[in-house]
Amino acid sequence: MERKTGSNENIIELKSITKRFEDGFAAVDNFNLEVKRGEFVTFLGPSGCGKTTTLRMIAGFDIPTEGQILLNGEDISKMPAYERPINTVFQRYALFPHLNIFDNIAFGLKLKKLPKAEIQRKVKRVLEMVDLEGFETRKVSTLSGGQQQRIAIARALVNEPEILLLDEPLGALDLKMRKEMQLELKSMHEKLGITFIYVTHDQEEALTMSDKIVVMSEGKMQQIGTPEDIYNEPKNAFVADFIGESNIFNGIMTDKLKVRFCGAEFECLDDVPKGTHIDAVVRPEDVIVTTEAEGAIKGEVTSVVFKGVHYEITVVSGKNEIVIQSTKSAEVGNRVGLDIEPDGIHIMLAEQTVNKMESAVVYDKNQYYLEIMDGTIPCDLTKLIPGAKLSEDGRLSDAHGDEIDTDALKVILAVKPEDIKMSDDVEEGQIAGQIINLIYKGDHYSYVVRTDMDEDFIVDDEYLWNMDDRISLIIPEDKAELSLKK
Repeated sequence: MERKTGSNENIIELKSITKRFEDGFAAVDNFNLEVKRGEFVTFLGPSGCGKTTTLRMIAGFDIPTEGQILLNGEDISKMPAYERPINTVFQRYALFPHLNIFDNIAFGLKLKKLPKAEIQRKVKRVLEMVDLEGFETRKVSTLSGGQQQRIAIARALVNEPEILLLDEPLGALDLKMRKEMQLELKSMHEKLGITFIYVTHDQEEALTMSDKIVVMSEGKMQQIGTPEDIYNEPKNAFVADFIGESNIFNGIMTDKLKVRFCGAEFECLDDVPKGTHIDAVVRPEDVIVTTEAEGAIKGEVTSVVFKGVHYEITVVSGKNEIVIQSTKSAEVGNRVGLDIEPDGIHIMLAEQTVNKMESAVVYDKNQYYLEIMDGTIPCDLTKLIPGAKLSEDGRLSDAHGDEIDTDALKVILAVKPEDIKMSDDVEEGQIAGQIINLIYKGDHYSYVVRTDMDEDFIVDDEYLWNMDDRISLIIPEDKAELSLKK
């Protein structure tokens, strides 16, 4: 198998793929991807993000609810898995313990009833590829985890697939073996030249091996690019937080190529209009520790941890916490200064700054309210409808005295993330939900709360809550901005 270098040919294309299960949950939602022949593409994301479901649809184990999967330009969305020139290696290698290594690898070829001489030749060839020639008669139980993984790969390769799918194949190995196998897999890919599509939640694995990384969350693609692009130019706070370690701070552009965060102004390379609210991403290795007098940011060292190749130093400045990676240590309690060069600051437009939801109007005890899932908020319709008046019996009329049909009204409620309060008493707030994501932003945590009505709310809170916590959201009446839907 010779690798086609420089080829622009797409071997597989996913077009608007959606996978929805019986309960209506969309594990993968409107997913689009092009994979070029010979690429090493990695699906990267946390558990439950849809990466394995996407892989299973490519393999043919799951059928898309919507969309198309094209292989060499032909639609294979409904083609059975056994007819696709695609093989899969799983985390559990599923080797046959009663068969020796040769018979494990040859199993698929024997099902195809190939001649014995051809089977011998093919098995010998793939054993050489995975550096296990001469192991044909060994039992699977005598092999190490890394050797078993190579046999699983050899069993997939012997069928000469156009695409090899790998679903977290290194997950069962210890750390040292996993790092060795990362390099071996990358080397194997370069020798074979076939297309690898790899699934992992391990950022280091993705950065080490991939030509292209697809970062996924909640069934959707967050960003696609080379490892360098993903690490240095994250498109949103989720990617910045998930790939490597990051300091993420709320800030504002103060002038052309100038940004302010953590109480200090810095020059940067991203040309974003003045006055724009942004998220500034600063990698820990890009923070320079200096004297307190010379630093743009001044703070106190609160933690120093030796990590082998560097010290991880935490500095608190006001309400902000900054993490630094440095080859030089520091003393807890010391005052220091911090600087950041322009190319160490990556600017992203601030994500959702206001939560909005549409609500119906209800009337009770001479007062109108907005229905908000598990609760209500008072609503003065006379402030929303010019000229409207409310009679003593609660009848709402317009400027001409004609009654207004309040049942037909819809009101938009807007509330800022920092104005919502979180409670572990699910009966206390107007909205109940579950925390599905959290990102630390220097002086607060930014949470994504998925409500029982399947809507997402962004909530800022200084306290740390846990992923999957079930909570309620309290929207103070004086913080809710209301407007009439037109």
